[in-house]
Amino acid sequence: MQFTGSYVALITPFLADGKVDERAFQDLVAWQIAEGTDGLVPCGTTGESTTMSHDEHRRVIELCIEAARGKAVVMAGTGSNSTTEAIELTLHAQKAGADAALVVVPYYNRPTQEGLYQHYKTIHDASGLPIVIYNIPGRTGVDMSIDTMKRLAELPRIAGVKDATADLARPLRTRLAIGPDFAQFSGEDITALAFLVQGGHGCISVVSNVAPKLCAEMQHAWAAGEVKTAMAISERLAPLADALFAETSPTPVKYAAELLGKSSATLRSPLLPATQAVRARVEAALRHAGVLN
Repeated sequence: MQFTGSYVALITPFLADGKVDERAFQDLVAWQIAEGTDGLVPCGTTGESTTMSHDEHRRVIELCIEAARGKAVVMAGTGSNSTTEAIELTLHAQKAGADAALVVVPYYNRPTQEGLYQHYKTIHDASGLPIVIYNIPGRTGVDMSIDTMKRLAELPRIAGVKDATADLARPLRTRLAIGPDFAQFSGEDITALAFLVQGGHGCISVVSNVAPKLCAEMQHAWAAGEVKTAMAISERLAPLADALFAETSPTPVKYAAELLGKSSATLRSPLLPATQAVRARVEAALRHAGVLN
């Protein structure tokens, strides 16, 4: 399977009592597919997976696969700072019918580069899904080196990386070290187009939760060689990309989704609702992008 294009780092809608809003979640998945999104990523950072129980985590992945109905790639978030737990989540996603697993670099533990290699190799050897590494040092406290990634890429089912370093030298250096078939996704919306220029294959996007059509059109325009079109869309989306990270994600994007009627803005503690200043900024950016009248 080739992993390219516009993927969405799905939010998880919650009801007022804090439970997962299953209907809203599946409606969101259906809308994403209808708007042209190529891939769905449930239970990542944006999905608040760290405050989900294991039962909720598994259920959300199952709901995503059920709603997708094979019309888009499902890359399930199955990472953990425990190797054993990551294996269990990955095996569940495989059994449920996911197409791939997004596995975050272990957080808090701060393993060595050899520890990172052994963590991913163990998950790889225990499961049958393609695995995409999620490198987000700002949250995990550890940055996987390109050398470690190159070692991992020699394993048959280590398929790529979601790069949330915001370092635009990384995709080019990674491509030169590993080759063009190693899928590289930007994990920073503001760099989505520039990441493609540097050798990337797509974006796993927060912005796509509220502007899926534009995100998909930008990726598809670039793939078709329509550079001016891709640049114009990137400029429309740039203020929104900035606004959705004005406070800890997914706080702003859940407020944006509420404005569009796609989800409540309900978050799980210790996250708090968006401040008034951020709400105003998000609303203005949605209007600038043309997705809120």
